[in-house]
Amino acid sequence: MAHLELQYQYNLIEAGCDEAGRGCLAGPVVAAAVILPAGFSETVAVDDSKKLSEKERFRLRDIIMAEAVCYAIGICSHTEIDQINILNASILAMHRALAQLAVQPEYISVDGNRFKQYNDIPHKTIVKGDGKYLNIAAASILAKTERDILMTRLSADYPVYLWAKNKGYPTADHRQAIAAHGITPHHRRSFNLLDTQLKIEWPDEV
Repeated sequence: MAHLELQYQYNLIEAGCDEAGRGCLAGPVVAAAVILPAGFSETVAVDDSKKLSEKERFRLRDIIMAEAVCYAIGICSHTEIDQINILNASILAMHRALAQLAVQPEYISVDGNRFKQYNDIPHKTIVKGDGKYLNIAAASILAKTERDILMTRLSADYPVYLWAKNKGYPTADHRQAIAAHGITPHHRRSFNLLDTQLKIEWPDEV
């Protein structure tokens, strides 16, 4: 496992931010913001959530929640995604997470290459930041596990879509279920749900 730096800079209180669920066909986009204590890197082998098994992510989730200076979750619903698009919704979810932190950050490091100014706090976007900095990696783990919990709960009401397994991502089994059973109230209507070039016009009563 690669060594990750604690955070991007060390002169200010820094929050790491990441989101989960941008590419999904159903459910919300979930973001997390995390401020880690000095020395966290010496005790915990955190990495990009995509490189970890589900068991490892949930084990690290408990450690992050116990040892972080503070953390928060922000959510943007599927309806908001349809209204403002997935990029804006992802950023809004991160802003909502930042707004809930018990400690006001003085600097924000964000996974990816797009972000909008939050209050007057300086920020840095970092491509593949969740594989470079522990605070962003911790945020990716919290966002991913929180979203997985939400989608597993939703799966109980809509079992044919196998959300407990695919978490709403565009897997073959998910698309086949949409083709066979139509959409649920939790699907993102602005997405190409059947992987076609034409946008599908869904009836309002669905």
